[in-house]
Amino acid sequence: MKEIFEKIRSAILVGVVVIAVAMGCIKLMTIQIVNGDSYLNKTTIPSVYTQTIKSVRGEIVDSEGKPIIENKVGYNVIIDDAFFPSDNKEANDILMKTIKILSENALTWNDTMPVSKAEPYDFESGRDADIEKMKSLLKLNVYATAENCIDKLIDDYEIKDEKYTQSDIRTIAGIRYEMLLRDFSIGNCFTLCEDVPIDTVTKLKELGVQLKGIDIVEEAVREIAQGDVLPHEIGTVGPIFADEYKELKAKGYAMNDTVGKSGLEKSLENELKGKDGKKTVTIENGAVVSADVTQEPVGGHSVKLTVNSEYQKELQKILADFMTDLKGMDKGKYKDVNAGAIVVLDTESNAVLGMATAPTYNLKDYKTKYEEILNGENTPLLDRATDGLYRPGSTFKPITATAGLNEGIVNGQSTYRCQRNYKYIDVVMHCTGYHNDISVVGALKVSCNIYFYELSQRLGIDKLASYAGRYGYGKSTGIECGDTAGYVACPKTYIELNMDWTVGHLLQAGIGQSETAVTPLQMACVASTIANDGVRYTPHLVDSIYDYSMDNVIEEKKAKTADTIKLNYDYVYDYVTEGMVEASTNNIPAEHSLSNLGYRVAIKTGTPQSPRGTDSCFIGFAPADNPKIAFAGIVEGGEYSKYMIRDIIQSYEKYYGELE
Repeated sequence: MKEIFEKIRSAILVGVVVIAVAMGCIKLMTIQIVNGDSYLNKTTIPSVYTQTIKSVRGEIVDSEGKPIIENKVGYNVIIDDAFFPSDNKEANDILMKTIKILSENALTWNDTMPVSKAEPYDFESGRDADIEKMKSLLKLNVYATAENCIDKLIDDYEIKDEKYTQSDIRTIAGIRYEMLLRDFSIGNCFTLCEDVPIDTVTKLKELGVQLKGIDIVEEAVREIAQGDVLPHEIGTVGPIFADEYKELKAKGYAMNDTVGKSGLEKSLENELKGKDGKKTVTIENGAVVSADVTQEPVGGHSVKLTVNSEYQKELQKILADFMTDLKGMDKGKYKDVNAGAIVVLDTESNAVLGMATAPTYNLKDYKTKYEEILNGENTPLLDRATDGLYRPGSTFKPITATAGLNEGIVNGQSTYRCQRNYKYIDVVMHCTGYHNDISVVGALKVSCNIYFYELSQRLGIDKLASYAGRYGYGKSTGIECGDTAGYVACPKTYIELNMDWTVGHLLQAGIGQSETAVTPLQMACVASTIANDGVRYTPHLVDSIYDYSMDNVIEEKKAKTADTIKLNYDYVYDYVTEGMVEASTNNIPAEHSLSNLGYRVAIKTGTPQSPRGTDSCFIGFAPADNPKIAFAGIVEGGEYSKYMIRDIIQSYEKYYGELE
């Protein structure tokens, strides 16, 4: 009986299995034959990706609308992940073929990997954040060496091959890392090389079948139209580095974006950048079936400057020519003079009309000759107009005069006696001559040290430093490209400089010596403030902001008051100005005279002590009775810088019209 039961159970189990198999076959036949097309369609659902269309960066033009930085249509070599082989070895071969063509045409490609280009591999100095980012992306520990990073790239991307030289391997590794860094993907193409000439484009297109994923796109290429106009102030653009990315990512930037690195390109980044567009790419069965622009890019705003580029070039020439002439004077005494600066402002708003600095460079050479510029004699990368710090010397005396007159310590008729030597406690100071009883106008005219020693002693350092601050010394001017604040001589400054303050420093501070350090731009602002009877405006380089095509004004820059010296006596600037007018008649040869221009000019010169012995500087404004321009200049280790003033004024009249 038991055996019969087991046979029945086995038969049932076999029957169940047979039925299950039969049902499975029927279901499979239904899927493959009856509903095959339906299921096939489900397996080929298209993939949709979004690509970014880069916006065009805004242009920068001078006051006359002449381009300084512009855009032109150019050809960029990109790598499109939708067509780039997934097989590493095939992809590496394509990269090397492309690089060979670029190299034959002396073109460079994007490779910012912080590792030396040749063995033995080492990290590049000064790029700690980029090195840290690289180790993180490659999933290496913090102790990894440059060699470890290269080896990891070789392993990850199968770069090791007998046909590649060590240089080839480093090249491929650099590009592979750049693609990784710039988040290369279907939604994010990688720009390998920018602004490629047409003959290279032709070669790449001829090999298009072999170079899968390599494409040529027409894009706006940033071009420097006038590289000799304000190169320091205009600044540069470049790729985003690791230490910048965290902040910029929060603002909507991608790792492969270009961003302003210095000068106006950096400070006006929000205006210049523009808004990226979007392209929707649809892929089916590994092939692109459509690519539609779903959001048009919007070009950045264009910027119009306050500077006439031709006047700027003329100022640069005036400075260079003067230093050349100076070298021929006094039997080679000034043979090493080749550095200085000139600044010219519009007194109505402190709009910058020109800022010359020497030595300088051409912005077109910045990338190709960077090391040469960086290591050039007397630091060409230093913008002496905005960042060069100098003692103002006797150009400071109008500030001391302002303080004395406004505080009621002296008036126009008050005199101090100058007999060349002046004793203050246990310090004996000297003057350049015997001026006897002298008032403020005469003291400014002949630059009498004794008068200003006496006045400084009566003012005290707190009052003196306060007025210097009201004139803008010791603080940034607020100019858009950025500048250096400098400092004013006082006990606080001496503490910060780890120096001892003594009573004699008060007297030296009153004549612009001691530890007062200012920029030529600040000096020009002092001249403008005197011309405006104590109203100090914020200097500015930007005249207005336009839409990209410059058809519509977005914003016009207005005069912005930085500070106002409240006058206790309405005659204060009458005497200061008169003293500076008198100074313009002192010891100037006929060819440089300021006395026959048809109007009066107000100036103050200085010969401050410096590491070079003495510098030569000046401040001033014209016409003295109806000021239109203010100016300042300095020549390091030189003399007679005031001889440039006539040329500065007459050149202004050439481009802006006669002064009256």
